[in-house]
Amino acid sequence: MRRWLVLTLVALGGIATAAVAVAATAPSGGDHRSRLGGGGGGRGYFAVVCGFSHGNQDDPIVFFNQPGRSHDHTYFGNTSTKAASTPASLRATGGTTCRLRADTAAYWAPTLYVAGNAIRPLGAIVYYVRRTVEPVQAFPANLEVIAGMATARAAQSSRITYWSCGGRRGGRVVSAEIPSCSSPTLQLVVNFPNCWDGSRLDSADHKSHLAYSTNGVCPSAHPVEVPGLTVQIHYGVTGGPNAELSSGGDFSGHADFVNAWNQPTLERLVDRYLNRSRRGR
Repeated sequence: MRRWLVLTLVALGGIATAAVAVAATAPSGGDHRSRLGGGGGGRGYFAVVCGFSHGNQDDPIVFFNQPGRSHDHTYFGNTSTKAASTPASLRATGGTTCRLRADTAAYWAPTLYVAGNAIRPLGAIVYYVRRTVEPVQAFPANLEVIAGMATARAAQSSRITYWSCGGRRGGRVVSAEIPSCSSPTLQLVVNFPNCWDGSRLDSADHKSHLAYSTNGVCPSAHPVEVPGLTVQIHYGVTGGPNAELSSGGDFSGHADFVNAWNQPTLERLVDRYLNRSRRGR
């Protein structure tokens, strides 16, 4: 029996969502079965709904302080994200499109184009999931990381990123290519790694300081269990052959995350809902 705590139920572009949704079971680890209310193993998660914020051709991780250097990006969460943004500046600004106001983190992904027109997404749901056997700790403050490959021109692993047509609970078809949906329910899903090396807040490739767990266990070089982020972006379009990402084609799905949360709030949420330290309260 699933138990739900749902705070401030809202409608986001016709999608019934919640500001913070917490379930007694987590989405399945790192593959296309990851979804709200799915999975098993008693591992917890919480989800935060974040509206579209803005778009630009900046990337404060890859091209810091170089405005206009990147392909076009679509931002969620922190409303001030730009080329010169740092975790400290994001936190100081404090503006967010997330329904949970303590989530002032920055999330972004390449912009979707259909027939040459940039698509404004309906919003994103960001899942914080425990994917390991051992308990997790919150991301360290100021962590920066990218998941997926902007340069990919062939299918990436569905463990990392995929497309689908939205639907309630199961039955979704997972595709490496942008599908043609029967209704305007296109989704891009990006899964982040969930094991940290315990020291670096970034790395030269913006990825190697984190790694993915295998069968719920982190590799020895990345021994610190952290939440696995799943960023699910919802578009009110059907997709199809005229759709492509600003980073190139169908296969270049990726997403970026800068931890500019109110850190004590993030730590409490992780402790309570991912590690079950307060289960039953």
